[in-house]
This record gives sequence, structure tokens and C-alpha cells, in this order.
Amino acid sequence: MVERRRAERLDQPRESRVKLPRFDPEAFGRWSEGIARGMGTANFIVYMTVVIAAWFLWNTLAPPTLRFDPYTFTFLTLILSLQASYAAPLILLAQNRQADRDRVALEEDRRRATMQKADTEYLAREIAALRVAMGEVATRDFLRSELARLAEELDEAAHRRQRLERRHQGRASHRSGGSDPLDEPRDELDGDYVRDGRPES
Repeated sequence: MVERRRAERLDQPRESRVKLPRFDPEAFGRWSEGIARGMGTANFIVYMTVVIAAWFLWNTLAPPTLRFDPYTFTFLTLILSLQASYAAPLILLAQNRQADRDRVALEEDRRRATMQKADTEYLAREIAALRVAMGEVATRDFLRSELARLAEELDEAAHRRQRLERRHQGRASHRSGGSDPLDEPRDELDGDYVRDGRPES
């Protein structure tokens, strides 16, 4: 009883007892697209016009015994009706397949656009961070000016050291010669002594 109730559930489709022939939907779809694509060309219209014109001429001008579809052309009307009845579903099927492909392509384009937007935002943030970091880094002109100033200070310090060394050498030579170091001329740049020889406060 329970199994029977499970088999009769409304949310599950019933299994068909009639075994219908199975076919490949993809192959049938490609076939229908080929037909729809062929019917949408100028060649199909030209060939169809030629066939209908030949049909009219044969069933109008041929001997009555050879006319297989006399005036009112009932058989031709039936053929054209069958063609239209099959052409419409085939065209709709081809359009549905094309719509499915367009939807998949649209989703793929949307996914790629989202990825590109994320990449662009990431690159924009990186560029902004680099600009902020570059604002805190010394520029080339600033480094050149600082190096030039340091070079000038080093040159001045070396020049002063050379003067001091020459002065100390001169004092040592005067002392060894017995002369008074206070008698020698003082350098204006020497700030260690004043004129009377006392250290400057």
C-alpha cells in the first residue's frame, strides 16, 4: 500500500508505458537549424519560385491527359501547406537554440566583464597605493641637491682640516726653531685664540 502511494505522488512524473523511439536532440537540432538556414536564403526563394512557375505552366498548358494537378492546384496548395506547417516549428526550434547560445554567450560575457572590472579595480587600488608611496619617497632632484650640499660641506671640512694641519705644522716648526708662537700671524678663521693669546670664551 505504501509503495503504491509513493508511485502515485503528484510531484513525480509517471513512467510512460509506451516505448517511443528515442532520438538525439542535438542531432535533430542541428538538422533543423540547417533546414531553417537553407530556407532563409535567396536560393531557396528562387528555386521555389521556379518550381511553382513550372507547376503552373505544366498544369495549364500541357495536354489535359498529362495534367496531374489541374486548375485550383489543390495538390500544390496541400504541398505548400505542409511545407509551411513544418517550416514554422523548424524555424522556432532553430531560434530557440540560437537564443540558448546567446544566453550562454551573454552569461560568459557578463562573467568576463565582472572579472575585468575586479581586475581594473585592483589595478586602480595598486596604482593609488604606488602614488601614495611615491609621495613619501625622495625625488631625484631632491637627492641631487642633498648630495651636492653634502659634497660642499665635505669640501669645506677638508679645506679647514688642511688649514689646521698646516698651522699646526707651522707652529711645531717655529717652536723647534725657538721663536715665540705668539709672534706669528694668526689666521682669521682660527677662533681658538684672541689677539692677546688668551682662549676665547
